[in-house]
Amino acid sequence: MTVRVRKSAEDRKIEIVDAALRLADDIGPDRLSTEVLAEAVGISQPGIFRHFPTKAKIWEAVAECISERLHAISVRNDRKQSQPIDQLRAFVTGHLSFVQKTPAITAILFSRELHVKSDTLRAFFAGMIASRQAYISGLIAAEIERGRFDKTLDADDAAYLVLALVQGLAMRWSLNARNFDLVEEGRRLLELQLKGFRDLQRPSKKQLIVDRKPQA
Repeated sequence: MTVRVRKSAEDRKIEIVDAALRLADDIGPDRLSTEVLAEAVGISQPGIFRHFPTKAKIWEAVAECISERLHAISVRNDRKQSQPIDQLRAFVTGHLSFVQKTPAITAILFSRELHVKSDTLRAFFAGMIASRQAYISGLIAAEIERGRFDKTLDADDAAYLVLALVQGLAMRWSLNARNFDLVEEGRRLLELQLKGFRDLQRPSKKQLIVDRKPQA
């Protein structure tokens, strides 16, 4: 005889959120119904609503889960790295690694659930991106202060470029059927970006040749 262990409300909520993340990747966020979710978890549809009164609340819990896990990655990386530029590298690779392990994120960020159906969800992700931008801007500003990045570099603009790299690369990875290593490609492109931050006003070889020509 199999004894069914009753899970706590908190454990059941975590299970529902994890199932939502998995199914968002398997079938897409817009096709994820509470019926499908209940079947995946192994409870009744009313059982889902006992933990989350609406479908929107499920998505809000998913968003909070993503935010908490990304924040934990940043905190863990900050403890390991002492230099701002190394913290920036760890931030990018850590986030791309999380996307690679949780590919539903790209689908959720471009879903109808996010952009049309839920102002709350959209505002939550916008706030999460803004906080990441502020964090990256602070790291870049510290590198500018230390003279490692060009002094004319705008830290806020540079932070948006780093975020665009992460988001754009994740979307390219998703559209290309995940046929390349997301983290390794991120490392490669980030180093190109960091080189640009260092060499913003450094003259090109062509310009140096022109400048060195004797005046007539």
